Amino acid sequence: MAAEPRVLNVNVGVLGHIDSGKTALARALSTTGSTAAFDRAPQSRARGITLDLGFSCLRTALPPQLGPGPGELQFTLVDCPGHASLIRTIIGGAQIIDLMMLVIDVTKGMQTQSAECLVIGQIACQKMVVVLNKIDLLPEGKRQSAIEKMTKKMQKTLENTKFCGCPIVAVAAKPGGPEAPESETPLGVSELIEVLKSQAYLPSRDPSGQFLMAVDHCFSIKGQGTVMTGTILSGSVSLGDNVEIPALKVTKKVKSMQMFHTPVTYAMQGDRVGICVTQFDPKLLERGLICTPESLHTIHAAIISLKKIQYFRGRLHTKAKFHITVGHETVMGRVMFFSPAPADFNEEIQENVFDFEKDYLYQEEYLSKDSNSSEENKENNQTGEVQLPRQQWALLEFEKPVTCPKLCLVIGSKLDTDIHANTCRLAFHGVLLQGMEDKNYMETFLPKLKVYKLKHKEGQVERVMDDYSVIGRSLFKKETNIQIFVGLKVKLSTGEDGIIDGGFGQSGKFKIRIPDGLKPDTKMLLTAASKKKSKAGKGDTTKEDESSKNDSAQPVTISLLFKRYVFDTQKKMIQS
Repeated sequence: MAAEPRVLNVNVGVLGHIDSGKTALARALSTTGSTAAFDRAPQSRARGITLDLGFSCLRTALPPQLGPGPGELQFTLVDCPGHASLIRTIIGGAQIIDLMMLVIDVTKGMQTQSAECLVIGQIACQKMVVVLNKIDLLPEGKRQSAIEKMTKKMQKTLENTKFCGCPIVAVAAKPGGPEAPESETPLGVSELIEVLKSQAYLPSRDPSGQFLMAVDHCFSIKGQGTVMTGTILSGSVSLGDNVEIPALKVTKKVKSMQMFHTPVTYAMQGDRVGICVTQFDPKLLERGLICTPESLHTIHAAIISLKKIQYFRGRLHTKAKFHITVGHETVMGRVMFFSPAPADFNEEIQENVFDFEKDYLYQEEYLSKDSNSSEENKENNQTGEVQLPRQQWALLEFEKPVTCPKLCLVIGSKLDTDIHANTCRLAFHGVLLQGMEDKNYMETFLPKLKVYKLKHKEGQVERVMDDYSVIGRSLFKKETNIQIFVGLKVKLSTGEDGIIDGGFGQSGKFKIRIPDGLKPDTKMLLTAASKKKSKAGKGDTTKEDESSKNDSAQPVTISLLFKRYVFDTQKKMIQS
């Protein structure tokens, strides 16, 4: 029996602003429709826009760069919705895309969502082709020059992205628009197919590891069972395997499988497949993840490493809420940013691991060129420039638990921003390094996370007691329990080191021991100051009193520096 010709599947994401003609382009390119294809949802047809990820495919001969022998190259076209409110769906689709087609309406150029799609592409995808669509709307005489002008403009836009120099192709997917008869031949589509073939590469596929599939469509077939169609994100699956549907907390056996209407017994990472399992109500799982039993975790909080998205206007503040997309879910979450300790700002970046042994510095906001330098960073850096660490992290706390793979892409956005505001709503992207499965993670997990704040308090020396001790004031409030500060080191502005010895009286004053003794100059300064005070107290308004004003303008200050770990339940104060 002759071996079946091999089929190499490449997932092409068709992204772009609403109404740029993505669906028409996918339709013009495709030869086989898959079940989820082309605006099948009634609400989608009514609104005339793509609501869900539509899928269809195009098969062509295997190009020479992809190896010898007979075979076919299958492009699975993932038609991603362009409506701003549906950006959640796109982010879901971006995780399975090998090559991206960014569709631009040639009469309009870059629009808000085209920019957002570009951001998602940079995060999730290696290669891109730009398609200038609707060239039939340009008057024929000026068409060529208009296309050239827009091509130059797009090249400029892509200059500082990883897609610099990518191919730009002009087409009319549906000349005459949606109402035109089907007989109208699309312009430029066969050229586009050649460009796609030239851009196709062997995506790195790995059948080992846990099986994980993103389901985007679910329906039942009478007498057969329930079919879930989707794309395999990792691992592989065979007939007879057990798969878990974490959202429903059930495990089902694989009865049969199909890839584009052909029965198969095995499928692996990157494949589009329909899996039929024993009956369950398909309404319970319109989209979501299925996996090797027990391979996903459901988490309440997570530690991620992250980067801010350069097009996001505004700062990222600790305690702010974002829409967090993780796995295939988008939930609200609160963030707390932290960085390496300042001494480690330039340390090598650790990929995909988080070190719980290290100390980290709490940050009020994600540090970027335009952020205010915090006190801690200023102290370690005299030039006044904001020093940026090579890596930053965040603690995410979700409003409701999410189910996702152990290491996965995380995107934070502000989806409540006005859709029509011309601004990028994607704020940061990162990798989930550590999830917290325990509901009581505050008690059981967070104390292991050594994020600290630097505290700085200042007071003044009130008077000298003897050569080895002084009394201080204004460092503590009257009601502060000074006992907990006993033994902490302080520094006088005149240079001596001291140790807090205990309280003095009831008004928040305290005693400081100076192990190496006061310097003679300090003693003179303090004795002079206190003499003048007592004289002034007796009502002697002598000339000296005038000079005391100048003297006591420079009191001797006491500074206390310590760090406190944010999640330490005992709130211990630590000095290096």
